[in-house]
Amino acid sequence: MAADLAKADIVFLGEQHDDPRTHQLQAAVLEAVARRHPGPIALALEMFERDVQPAVDAYLGGTTTETEFLAASRPWPNYGTDYRPMIEFAKANRWPVVAGNVPRRLASVVARRGLAALDSLPAADRAFVAQTLACPRDAYWTRFKATMGDMSGHGMQLSPDQVDQMVWRTYEAQCVKDETMGEAVAAAHAQHGAMVIHPNGSFHSDYRLGTAERAARRAPGARMRVVSFVPVADLDRVDGKSRRKLGDYVVFTLETPKPPTTPAPAR
Repeated sequence: MAADLAKADIVFLGEQHDDPRTHQLQAAVLEAVARRHPGPIALALEMFERDVQPAVDAYLGGTTTETEFLAASRPWPNYGTDYRPMIEFAKANRWPVVAGNVPRRLASVVARRGLAALDSLPAADRAFVAQTLACPRDAYWTRFKATMGDMSGHGMQLSPDQVDQMVWRTYEAQCVKDETMGEAVAAAHAQHGAMVIHPNGSFHSDYRLGTAERAARRAPGARMRVVSFVPVADLDRVDGKSRRKLGDYVVFTLETPKPPTTPAPAR
């Protein structure tokens, strides 16, 4: 797998954000590809948003400390254990690191008010969103809607039409994330003349949809590979056939046991 990935231009590493064994394997994939790929490599990440790119660059360039970097970049809670190894590997190898995602506050605006809300953003904020946006009712929309399930039971008294509108606006926010990350990946490939490796939540790249589709649209000649990491309870009895189309490679990891829940004390 690593030998094949090393021949690609763009590689997506789809993850479950809360699976530490997946993150260990992602770091191993970075090292394995680095040993085999003769040219430059860039690391792009869903986990950092576009407006913190200066903080990322300053840390990679050695002008700020790690403490200053973390204070300025809004890292996810599991950064230290799960994403830090990849950032540090990129830093040690002098790779560019791209903060690729749309700022969450802007995605939230779309989730509340729809795509049209982007037209009223200040120019400085609009620059953190992909220039071109598309949100078709395609196979990705069908998957998204099925994953969202029944939102009518979320404690709100909503009509079916209101539920549909809420799901659609949430999907528009998802599309904004995908378009922005896809643009960032394609731009990094073009700007640095480099292979781009992009860890992201697997929904963004499974079946080559979401971010993967948006990147391919912007880099039509690029050789792309999608890896989907899937945590399972039993590696010996895993059903690989039903998941085979998730990516070019599907890597099963053993689920990390969840800590036992402590029952509430009797009253």
